[in-house]
Amino acid sequence: MSAESYDDRDGFIWMDGRLVPWRDANVHILTHALHYASSVFEGERAYGGRIFLSREHSERLHYSARCLDFEIPFSVEEIEAAKAEVLKANGFTDAYVRAVAWRGAGQDMGVASRRNPVRMAIAAWEWGSYYGDAKYKGAKLDIAKWKRPSPETAPSHAKAAGLYMICTMAKHAAEDKGCSDAMMMDYRGYVAEATGANIFFVKDGEVHTPLPDCFLNGLTRQTVIGMLRDRQVKVHERHIEPSELEGFEQCWLTGTAAEVTPVGQIGDYNFEVGALTREIASGYEKLVRS
Repeated sequence: MSAESYDDRDGFIWMDGRLVPWRDANVHILTHALHYASSVFEGERAYGGRIFLSREHSERLHYSARCLDFEIPFSVEEIEAAKAEVLKANGFTDAYVRAVAWRGAGQDMGVASRRNPVRMAIAAWEWGSYYGDAKYKGAKLDIAKWKRPSPETAPSHAKAAGLYMICTMAKHAAEDKGCSDAMMMDYRGYVAEATGANIFFVKDGEVHTPLPDCFLNGLTRQTVIGMLRDRQVKVHERHIEPSELEGFEQCWLTGTAAEVTPVGQIGDYNFEVGALTREIASGYEKLVRS
């Protein structure tokens, strides 16, 4: 991963319909999203010049915006073309792609912001393994004190910037303890997910994963469930009690950035990087490059 600052790089970022030099891709300090979190985004990966599940990501960006009560002024087709333009302009074939839409600066600077324009940008950069060596050796996870909120208190099925505030704090606390990430519970106390990735467990050859009824049902999560079912592996999507962690044998995380990352430890619980974990990680790597 490059040590360059993300605001000081060569290249181009697509903003509001056109490519601009990387260092010129700026917004005003009174941008509504900066103050009130009126922002949604997507994280995507290109492999060999092709973004995996690209259209699904663009469609989800529109869905997330509607959940936050705004409409993106670019169609799915226009977003797809813009992503291709960004990759080409920067000369990338394997890259991470970040599409973001937000309420910008305008006539409103209170909680309400209907008169402010909706802005959009797409950036891409080369980004290796999200968890570094943990992708191969097994990540070490803390158990976060913060919980995923009830769908009655936040639009939990949107990929919205504001929902990640507690994730940032949880991951910082985990890193202070020498961990790669943190596992979060939901508002009821069930196992939910990591700070930016869904979680899977293995026991007696069957897979158990939390029911995504108050957090994002990730596209990588859905892909991996399909892979498991294609292999005739039974998948249980259900509420998981923290006390069950002791009985699980294997564990992995899924996400666009995380891809499929084995987990070796969560708090005091240890897991093996077993055959099924390795098979799914390898199978996913082949799938995204097929």
